[in-house]
This record gives sequence, C-alpha cells and structure tokens, in this order.
Amino acid sequence: MATAQYNTTTAATTAATPTTATTTAAAAAAAAEHVERKHSVASNSNFNLNNVNAPSWQNCYYCTREHFKSVAEFVNHLRSRHCTREGGSYVCRYGFNGVCASLPLDGVSDRDYDAHVAKYHVNQQTRELPPEWGVYSAAQNLPAVLNDPQRGKQSNLFTKKWGEHFVERVQIPGNPRLPDITHADFAVYLGSIGKRYRWHERRQQQQQQQQQLTSTTTTTPERLGAVPVPEIFLKSQLQLHHASTFAQVFPNYMQSDKDAVSGTAERQQMGRQLQEQLSHYLDIVEVRIAQQVAQKSAAFFHAMTTQHAILAEMQQAAEQVRQLRAALAQLHGSAVTDSFRVMRYAQRRQHYQTTLDKLRLMATVHKTQPMLQLLLGTQDYVAALDLISTTQEILSAELLGVHCFKHLPMQLGEMEKLIDKMLTTEFERYAATDLNRPLSDADLESDSVCAEEDKLVAIVMGLLRKQNFTFVQSYQQEAIATIRAIIKQLLIELLSRGDHELCLTGAGEQALDLTLPEWLAMLQRASHALIAVLERIKAVVSIMQQTTDAAAGGVNPHEHAVNLIDSEAFLSAAHHEQLSAQLQQLLQAVCHYCHERCANIVSPQSLERCAATEQELLQLSQVVQEFSEATLSICNAPSVPLQLALKVQASRYAQRFHTERKQKLALLLDQERWRQVDIPHEFQRIIERMSAGDYSKQAPLDGSLMGIGIGGNPVLLVEAKQPFALVSVALLLIQMLYEYGGSAHRLPLLASYHARNVIDLLRCFNSRSCQLIIGAGAMRVAGLKTITSTNLALVSRALQLVLYLLPRLREHFESMSGYEAIERDYQGHIKEIEHKIHGIVSERITAQLEAWDARPPIPSQTFRHISRHLVKLHEAIAGVLPETQIHEIYDVVHRNFKDKLREQLLKLNICNNGGPQHGVVTSELTFYMETLRTLKALPSGQLDNGILEHIWVY
Repeated sequence: MATAQYNTTTAATTAATPTTATTTAAAAAAAAEHVERKHSVASNSNFNLNNVNAPSWQNCYYCTREHFKSVAEFVNHLRSRHCTREGGSYVCRYGFNGVCASLPLDGVSDRDYDAHVAKYHVNQQTRELPPEWGVYSAAQNLPAVLNDPQRGKQSNLFTKKWGEHFVERVQIPGNPRLPDITHADFAVYLGSIGKRYRWHERRQQQQQQQQQLTSTTTTTPERLGAVPVPEIFLKSQLQLHHASTFAQVFPNYMQSDKDAVSGTAERQQMGRQLQEQLSHYLDIVEVRIAQQVAQKSAAFFHAMTTQHAILAEMQQAAEQVRQLRAALAQLHGSAVTDSFRVMRYAQRRQHYQTTLDKLRLMATVHKTQPMLQLLLGTQDYVAALDLISTTQEILSAELLGVHCFKHLPMQLGEMEKLIDKMLTTEFERYAATDLNRPLSDADLESDSVCAEEDKLVAIVMGLLRKQNFTFVQSYQQEAIATIRAIIKQLLIELLSRGDHELCLTGAGEQALDLTLPEWLAMLQRASHALIAVLERIKAVVSIMQQTTDAAAGGVNPHEHAVNLIDSEAFLSAAHHEQLSAQLQQLLQAVCHYCHERCANIVSPQSLERCAATEQELLQLSQVVQEFSEATLSICNAPSVPLQLALKVQASRYAQRFHTERKQKLALLLDQERWRQVDIPHEFQRIIERMSAGDYSKQAPLDGSLMGIGIGGNPVLLVEAKQPFALVSVALLLIQMLYEYGGSAHRLPLLASYHARNVIDLLRCFNSRSCQLIIGAGAMRVAGLKTITSTNLALVSRALQLVLYLLPRLREHFESMSGYEAIERDYQGHIKEIEHKIHGIVSERITAQLEAWDARPPIPSQTFRHISRHLVKLHEAIAGVLPETQIHEIYDVVHRNFKDKLREQLLKLNICNNGGPQHGVVTSELTFYMETLRTLKALPSGQLDNGILEHIWVY
C-alpha cells in the first residue's frame, strides 16, 4: 500500500509539474540503470552465494567464466591478467578498479610478489563479495549530471573546491544538425494521451474516496488491518507435527511449571489468548478476501454469464471429435492395412535376398584356400595376401558368428605366416643365386639387367605388402659375403699360380710374401670384379626402388619400369621414404665395404716389405681413381678408406724419396770443396724448364754429375742474362728440386708431401752450408785450409739462385707451408755472408790505418797494403758475385775506411789547413781513389774526388 501511495503521489506530481516530471523520470531511469548494472556486475563476477566458504583460488572475482583446478593455475592467471611489471618490480592489480587492497600501488620483487599472492589471495579463508557499483564509484557526480547536464565534470581543483564561477564558463553552441524542439511538436502526443490521463485521474480519485468512506464507516477492518498476519500461517504447508513449527504456532505452551495448579490455569489463559489471536488473524484474512472479491466482482459475474456459452462450444467440439475418429477408422480399414501388408512383403523379400547374398558370400569364402594355393603356384604373393586380408575382414565384419567358419581365421593366420617365411626364403635364395653368378660375362652386361626380374618384383612386392622390410639388410649381408668370397677366391688363384705357401685366415686378406707387381695385379683384378658385382647390386637395388615406388602409388615414366602386378597402392609415404633411404644406404655401405677390402690390399701391412717406385705408385693411383669413380657413379657418395690407403702409400714413397735425397745432399755438402765448376748443358736446360714451369721431362740420372767441371759453360745463365757461378752441390740441389717438381707433376697426389719436403730440403741446405762456411765447419770436414771470400761468394750465389727458384716452386706446388720463413732465412744468410766478406777486409784496413802516420814517402806502405787488400777482394768475388752486390760490399768497406781514417786524423791532430800533413793526406787519398777507379768497385758517381772534402767533415 505504501508503494501504491508512492506511485500515486509521483504520478500526481508529474502531472502537476512537467519539468519536475522530466527530471524525476531521468532520475528513475538512472536508478534503474544502476540496479541493472549492479545485477550485471554480480552475475559477471561468477560468485556463487552457496559457495561462500569455498577456497578463494577456485575462481576469479573479476574475470568472466574463469575457474581453476589448482593453485598454480590461479597464480599464473593473477600474474598474467592482474599484475603489471614496472622495471624490475611487480604491482598487484587484483582488486576493484585494478587496485589491490593489501598492496596498493607498491612495486615489489618477484619473490615478495609470490609471497603476497600466497598470503592474501590464495590462502584467504573467507570469501567476500566484490564491492558493488554505486553512484560514488562513478567518475562523474550523478546528481550534478541530473541537475545540470551541461555543467560536466569539474576540470581542475579550483572549480571543484570554489565553484564553477571561479573560471570563465564556455558557452557550447547548439548543434546545427539538430532541429529546434518546441511545445507544438508534442501537441499530437498530448492530444492522444489526454483521454487516458484524465480517466486515470478520475480512477485515482474514486479509489481515494472509497478508502476514506471505508475508514469512516468501518472501524473494525481498519483495526484488524493494522495487525499483521505471521508469515508461518501464509505457507502452503503448515506441518504442526514438527517441533519447530509447533513452537512458533503455540509459543511457551509446552513449558512446565513447578506448581501444577497455577501452571494449568496459566496454560488455559494462554490458550484463550491464542484462540483469540487466531480468530483475529482469521478475521483479517476474511476482510481482505472480501475486499478482493469486491474489487473483482465485475469479472466474477462476467465469467458466470459466459459459462453457458463455453459449455455449448464444448459439446460441439466433442461431436466433431467423434466424427473425426469415425473417418480415421474407415481410412485405416480401407487404405492403411493393405499398404502395411505390401510393405511387410517387400521387407520379407529384402530379407530373403540378404540371406541369399550371405550364402553366396559363404560359398566364396569356402573357396579361399584352393585359390590361395593357385596364387602361390603362380608366385602372385600380393594377390594371395590381399585375398587373406579381405577374407579376414569379411569373417570379422559380415560372417561373424558363423559356426562353420570358426577355425578359418586361425588357418588364414597360419597361411599368412607361411607366406611371410616363404617370401623371406625365396628372397635369400634369389639374392645368393644372382650375386654368385660367374663373372666371366660381366663385361657383356651393358644394361646391367638382373636375372629373373619378374620373380624379384613378385617377391619384393609380397614383402612390401607384408610390411617385412628386413630384406634390405638381408641383401646387404649377402652382398658383403659375396664380396668377401670374391676377394678370397682371387687370392687363392694368385697363390696357386706361384710357389707361395697357401695360408689364409678370415677373409683371406692377410699380408703375404708377394711382390709389388703381384699386389698391383691382384688389386686391379679385384677392382674389376667388384665393379661388376656392384653393377649387379645396383641393378637389383634399382628394381627394388621401382617396385617400392609402384607400391607407393607412383612410377616415374621416364625410368625403366618393371612389370608390376595390377594392385592398389598399399605402401604409405613414411614407409616409402624409409625404404628409399635404406636402399641408398645399402649401396653406400656395400661400396664402402669394397673400399675397405681393397684398402686392406693396399695397406702398409700388405706392402711393408715392398718399396714402390713412382711408376708403380702411379699405376696404383690410376687403379684407385678408376675404382673410386665407378663406386661414386653407383652410390653417389665418395668413399674414404681406399683413398686413405693410397695416401699412406704416397706418404711412404714421398718420405723415402725425400730421405734418399736429403742424405745424398748432406753427404755431398760434407765433401764439397766450395770451388766453382763448369755448368753442363743439361743443367742449363733444367733451369730453363723450371723457369717456364715445365716439369714434364725426366731429370738426368745421377751419373750426369760425374761430368760436372769437365765441359759446359763456366756460369749458369738465368733468363739468358743473369750469370750464376756455382759449386757442384748447388747443381745437385737444382737437380733434386727438379726431381721433386717432376714427381709432383706426374703424380699430383704427391704434391702436398713434396711441397713440405722441398722446404725441409732447402732448410737443410741453408743450415748446413752456414755451418760449413760461416761456422768454418768445412775446414774440419772437407779439409779446407781457410775459408776465403771466394767460398763465401759461391755460397751466397747458390743461395740467390734458390731465392730465384722459390716463387716458381711455390707456383708449381700451389701450396707450400713455411715459404715465407725459408725465404727470410735465405735472405738473412746472404746478408750474413756479405757482412762476413766486408768484415774481413775492414778488419785488415783498420789494422793498417792504426799504424799509419802522415809522412813521406807517398804513397805510404800502409796505403799500398790497403790497395792490395782491395785488389785481392775484387779478384776473389768479381767472377762470382754480380756487379750490384760487389758495389754494396765495397760501399760498406769504403764507409768503414773513411770512418777509421777520420779517427786516425783526429788522433794525429791533422787539420784541413793546407799544411804539409794535409798534402800528404790528399796524396794518399788520391792513390786510394785511383785504386777504386781501376777496380770499378763503386758506382761511377762515387769514384770522383769528393772524398778529399768529405774526409774532413766530422
């Protein structure tokens, strides 16, 4: 009633003041929106009021439809959705408006954040409802918006605290796109709603008058209406046999008292009061029922008047139902029964046809075993396996439970195992027969076609259909056994031709006492035989690959296609790829095994008693190269063992080659007298070929050295203009270098070994010659009385010839490790020899000048001895060293002479004053310069008389 009164008052107020009504309507709309939003927030929070005491980590307060099965999922959700990372700290956002109540706006470390979540969010014992949204939660003041929507939110602190008049207001212009709304626009609406509103007003006034009349005439209902009826009497089921319900209806009635008489009187008094109270409640209910009947009297009488019309309509409807049932019964008898009988006969015919088909299928299945025998007789293994598979599917799907076929699945399984074993045996027999065919006609197999190709295809297709992929490993083992047997047979044949003792173990590849030509012949025969066997293996593998491609559903039309049995593709892509890889690995493994077996023949254990010549090593290299190229074309992969064995033999040959020449060089160096010899014409041609990089011709025999010094040119001409005066050991070194280059040219496999050995040989020559000449070792070894300047010059010239040949040797060998180091050593040795030459002369000149005095006669005996030393030095080196190097040596001697003469002049206190001693010095220097001009020991620009002035410049 209070609500009704409130609505009436609101409606009256709205009618009285339209502006106020609009404001109130807006407020009511805002309140309704607030209530709706509150309910939506409560529903979106997924919070179940019945699970208030449930753990807090099972669901999220602020995420829709988020439920978790463990604490770890809840913690991960909080870290990913309700946590922000600022630098290296974490801020918890699990709260209303993204603010955690326990940790508001504070960043903590990773460990502290985990402790905070575990304490305040995971282990929280009670769950509270999330805070409801209210008007104070909004960012905008709702009453302010309702009172003055144009005011908006306060923009800053001044307008918020001191009012909107503190700052200048900005007038917002009207929108030109919106029309002007006047009171005339609502005239039609007000005209249509005016009648309803006036009727509503009259109705409200009538109700108010009735209420006033009722309150004045009847006082008892008003008095009774003021007393509320307890809620327990308004329930649909009032069960007084329950103690709680009985205690509410009869309060304090069952309490006992110590005084029985007074308790009985009191209980009677309470009973009368309770009876009066219940009667009062009954009167209230009757009065209210009467009021409701009075209010609905018009509707009650209207229902009574229409009762007769309803009964008449019900009778008419019942008659129509009877007529409809009669029509349906007639239709069922005339049309439906016959139609159902036809349908039943058609279904029975279908059942008969199904039974006949089943019997025919049983007859076909009964013929399975004879058909299997027929297919196996024609080697159609794929069709036999398909028939077994199809029969088993039929038995398990369509003939399940047939008593006569209860043993057939077991028999088919045994038959399938028998076919599998038969296929394995047939494949092994075929592989052994094909691989062990005689090798006499191997050269005639131009197309490398394997024998009985159709049989191989049938066997492989059967194995693939059975998914038995072990045949690849079986064929590989059979091929390896065949290769081992071929090599053993070749060894037996080789031993049977000679007088060797036949003693073989294992694969027959142990080291035997055979000559090197026999080993090479054995290797060549083995390589040809193995290549023929590998071609057979490649042909068989090619057939297997084509069969595998066909079983996978595709055959390359550009390749040689095999004769395949018509069948559907049954090999999966994964199995096809696996088998292709295994077949390729089979070829590579067999070729690698062949290389290993041949490597055992070439291994040092087999040839340790043999010293291979260069021609034999070249023949061995050709055999290995041909065999390697053949295996590479077969398996498309290089094999290493045989190449390594060849390199070992090449290394042994190169080491023996180098050791012989190094020992010979050391012996000749010890015997060398370090005298200039004539150069034979053959050595001149060797130098010309080495300069041109031509190493195709053979080097001269060692016997040619016997003619050194007998005939030929006195010097060796390099590039037809540079003369080199050499000793015999230098010529031998040139011949050795040419032999190294020629060997590397004829057998490129030795190039890397010879390159290192050439560096070692040159280093040995450099160090030993330095020991013999500069270290004076030749006086003890070769019996020389002294080391002259001529000996030093000849060594220097030999070293210069090696420096000339070094770049050409490096270009020929293409790679020489230690080239720069050996070049530096040789250049340093040449400089050391030059220092030794001019040091000898400088010491003697210094000794003469120390005893010199500026006195007549002129020239003095001292300067005569100095001139004699200069002439002897020139005679010693003029025919050996080039002019430029002679000038460099005499330039150093000349500088040392001037320095020592200045010291002697200072010691004798002789000055450039034109006196007698000055004249003596000038005459001595004139004689000294005349000697140098006669020898042409210095460049022409330094042979003038400029020394007469320079000697006095300190």
